[in-house]
Amino acid sequence: MRCNCRLKISNRQTVTNIREILKKYWGYDDFRGIQREIIESIIHGHDTLGLMPTGGGKSITFQVPAIAMEGLCLVITPLIALMKDQVDSLRRHSLSAAYISSDMTHAEILAILENCVFGAIKFLYISPERLTSELFITKLKHTKVCFVCVDEAHCISQWGYDFRPSYLQISKIRQIKPDKPILALTATATPKVVEDIQQQLMFRQHNVLKMSFERKNLAYIVRHSEKKEEEMVRILRKVNGSAIVYTRSRKGTKEVAAFLNEAGISATFFHAGLDPLDKNQRQNEWIENKVRVMVATNAFGMGIDKPDVRLVIHINCPDSIEAYFQEAGRAGRDGKKAYAVLLFNKNDKIMLRRRIKENFPDKAFIKQIYDELAFFFQLGIDSGYNHSFDFNLELFCVRFQHHPIHVRAALLILTKAGYIDYDEERESATRLMFCLERDELYRLYNNSKDEDRLIEYLLRKYGGLFSDYVPIDEQAIQHSLNIKKQYIHQILINLSRKHIIKYIPSKTTPVIRYTQRREDSAHIVIGKDIYEERLAQFKERINSVIRYCEENNLCRSRMLLDYFGEQNTHDCKVCDTCINRKSNANDIDSIIQSLQEQLADHAPHSVEELQSAVNTSDYLFKIAVAVMTKENMICMDDDNRILLRNN
Repeated sequence: MRCNCRLKISNRQTVTNIREILKKYWGYDDFRGIQREIIESIIHGHDTLGLMPTGGGKSITFQVPAIAMEGLCLVITPLIALMKDQVDSLRRHSLSAAYISSDMTHAEILAILENCVFGAIKFLYISPERLTSELFITKLKHTKVCFVCVDEAHCISQWGYDFRPSYLQISKIRQIKPDKPILALTATATPKVVEDIQQQLMFRQHNVLKMSFERKNLAYIVRHSEKKEEEMVRILRKVNGSAIVYTRSRKGTKEVAAFLNEAGISATFFHAGLDPLDKNQRQNEWIENKVRVMVATNAFGMGIDKPDVRLVIHINCPDSIEAYFQEAGRAGRDGKKAYAVLLFNKNDKIMLRRRIKENFPDKAFIKQIYDELAFFFQLGIDSGYNHSFDFNLELFCVRFQHHPIHVRAALLILTKAGYIDYDEERESATRLMFCLERDELYRLYNNSKDEDRLIEYLLRKYGGLFSDYVPIDEQAIQHSLNIKKQYIHQILINLSRKHIIKYIPSKTTPVIRYTQRREDSAHIVIGKDIYEERLAQFKERINSVIRYCEENNLCRSRMLLDYFGEQNTHDCKVCDTCINRKSNANDIDSIIQSLQEQLADHAPHSVEELQSAVNTSDYLFKIAVAVMTKENMICMDDDNRILLRNN
């Protein structure tokens, strides 16, 4: 396939120059894994699906070729926090990068898109929802694009564990930029999902570059325990170094962190409901090793670069092997020995089975929730199209007497069916406005130096501050004024207390947007592909997790690799089942030696007598006897007594 992109470099120079880019901007001498193959594939204009495990260095695979090629690299990702972090990182490397979020004003978004048209931005990060914007599509048509990168590409597949309908909008880019290659990246995809990703993104030809998912330095362990907290402490005391403990609930993160601190193990906690400043502070404390353990929900980990995590413990079972593999894979990214421990007991199996009903409530209940939403927002039939509403889940559940888990599941199914868009973690930007007139600001004399610097920056950077609340970017202030983000927050509070500004900190608020006019629930269609097929698929995922936890003989690494379609011919030799088999083999050798001593008189002995003499379990005794029989070391007489063969 010929490359349709105009390159700054010839194909002959590609390897040399991309290495130079890597060295200049990231300081690495060479690529690792399949990074170079993916980069060259994109530079040559091929649609490419890159399968790389967590910590495989995905960002390098699109950032390096984008620098080598002319035009803008459009990066589509569902992770707003990751957008901000990567844009900040690129800017620190003197690379032009921007992101668009729903918290921005129309003027801010327009300014960014105009800069893209004029070629002033190299990387633009957007969420897939942005592709429904007419303004964005219009500007994209006039923007020179080198290629499109789709992060978390498994979200486009209805067979993926985290399917998001908004990802289906990405195929529109094929119509707008038909000659531009698409790079799809994911860390978790089964063979079925791999095929579906390429089909949904309309790949011009099959092209999958896959890095082995095997982690030779990572020991997978399932520990059966009825007292998980005590077992967790024992493991943390046995394995030194930084650790993550994953728990299912926000309440659980706080409780487990408190338990660890009481046990003398420093810990903090993290979940999506925390204030953004609190999140940053807790992350930094853990990254800088000021606290040893981060107790978190699955909201923690994406985009966190900490290679020296020695231990990841799951105190609750995830819903899928995909989720477990990704979260466990945050241990040992530095290549040194690390452990991924899943704590399991009989209650976990009950809870996993219960999640099937929780995630797939009856269709009648889903339609009931749809009607109650309309009452909640005061929406009539045929109204509400494209309208967004802040959604207080707790208030809704109190008013209509439902459990939040069941309501959330219904909202997600209605989202997949295309009736609404339920965004659980819509982050609203920090907003402020001045209480004083402009002339009064210049007569202030009791402000600190940093307060005056911040006021001057705001006046220079933002318009309309004297007439209405305006969203501001605290990270941009941080970089421009070289002030820590936590301190910016404190300065804004101080200015608010002085009645110089009115200040509304950023917060995370669930939002519901109607993607169709409100209908009578009798006309709501929840198709087989949305409900029955996905229900069957979810059951299989749950069963896969249970099989993984209950299996005592197969290598855990091989089980995980097999789930993702990777056939491995060797055992890892470091997981709990491999170590137990090795231990059992040593035990059997010892039992065989003891049996030989007992049978040395060449007289027949009963099975009961011999088993009592060697003092071992029935299971290991039978294996030892079977081995000795196969090797013609022993035989049975007519009374089923055992005697040593004469050699």
